Amino acid sequence: MEREVSLEEISDGKLYGTNDMVRADSGGCEGCFACCRGMGSSIILDPLDMFRLTVNLGMTQEQLLAGPLELNVVDGIILPNIRMTGRDEACSFLNSEGRCGIHPCRPGFCRLFPLGRLYENRSFRYFLQVHECPRENRSKVKVRKWIDTPDVKEYEKFVNDWHYFLKDLGTGLEKNGNPDIRKTVDMYVLNQFYITPYNSGGRVLSSVLQADDRGICVCGTFWNQNHLLKAVSGY
Repeated sequence: MEREVSLEEISDGKLYGTNDMVRADSGGCEGCFACCRGMGSSIILDPLDMFRLTVNLGMTQEQLLAGPLELNVVDGIILPNIRMTGRDEACSFLNSEGRCGIHPCRPGFCRLFPLGRLYENRSFRYFLQVHECPRENRSKVKVRKWIDTPDVKEYEKFVNDWHYFLKDLGTGLEKNGNPDIRKTVDMYVLNQFYITPYNSGGRVLSSVLQADDRGICVCGTFWNQNHLLKAVSGY
């Protein structure tokens, strides 16, 4: 999800890499779960997030979408996000003690917070959001450690490729202007990347995570926005 704000408004004015130290560590939050409430539809999932949830929770994609997840339009593309529930609009995975019930397999959005990503020139760097986390006196932590993800370099490549794949696809759909093709593409992306079951051998790792300048590899085929538009529209 792209935000139309200036970096100066929301950050400390610095950009960070994975080996930089950043003041993001909230010390386990210790009773605070402010960032787990009132987030609307902003906790958007990528295919790796969906894979982690299905494997760790033992639920199918359909079961997740019928319960703790929902679908919304994000920058012109239909994508899943975590559902907020109740009067407090709390995360569906927040337990009765105000703690994350899926912490080991939490989405990349949650692993990143209160950091954000600034995408420029087909890559990105991290920044610290200074108004989002109410915790005071946060300590410094290396970005690599904070996002708590194995194979960070490979993961960052996936995140970057996935972002620009969706961005380029959205641009292609906007230029095309055909609502029927947009609907078809939306359903194709949703089914191919989120609904089609992954196997424990890691289809998401062996296929979706492999990407280069041709696009993202799905089941051995590389898809960029033009390839996808042609495939689903028949021209």
